[in-house]
Amino acid sequence: MPFIFEKQEIEDVIIIKPLSFGDSRGVFLETYKKSDFIKNGIKDDFLQDNYSKSHKNVLRGLHFQKKPYEQSKLLRCIKGEILDIVIDIRPKSKTFKKYLKFNLSESNNNILYIPKGFAHGFYVLSDIAEISYKASAEYNKEYDCGIIWDDYSLKIDWNIKNPILSEKDKNLATLDTLIKEGVL
Repeated sequence: MPFIFEKQEIEDVIIIKPLSFGDSRGVFLETYKKSDFIKNGIKDDFLQDNYSKSHKNVLRGLHFQKKPYEQSKLLRCIKGEILDIVIDIRPKSKTFKKYLKFNLSESNNNILYIPKGFAHGFYVLSDIAEISYKASAEYNKEYDCGIIWDDYSLKIDWNIKNPILSEKDKNLATLDTLIKEGVL
């Protein structure tokens, strides 16, 4: 099998480590093989591929799509390095409001599986970072949602100050506000 699947502390979040094969010509690795992913519990049909490029100190997130357009994601940093955060926003989950941190980079080639019911964001550590990811549902602007990056109730240890944010991300709500509004 060309992958190593590592389950994480929060149920259903998985780091996938592709095995690479290199020689004097360069490197080859598989980044997705449906049959191997299904054998390891990732049964989503991925309907959309996305790409983003960001500069150092940019923070994107914490994003998710509301029901019925929730998305599972397979995310990989193909250039540079990012600090990636996933937060369990499933109110009935035993790990509700818990988060995990991952360093994803072009050198480790790790792929992060983020199941439905999680918010996601990342902070760029390198001069430039390019991210490629698959989503299990198509983007729907009306169901696009997010949580403010520095939500006091989540206590995320980003270890950063003054990230570069989009206007949209500067104005995201807290998780508690989204719960009170019935979003989750």
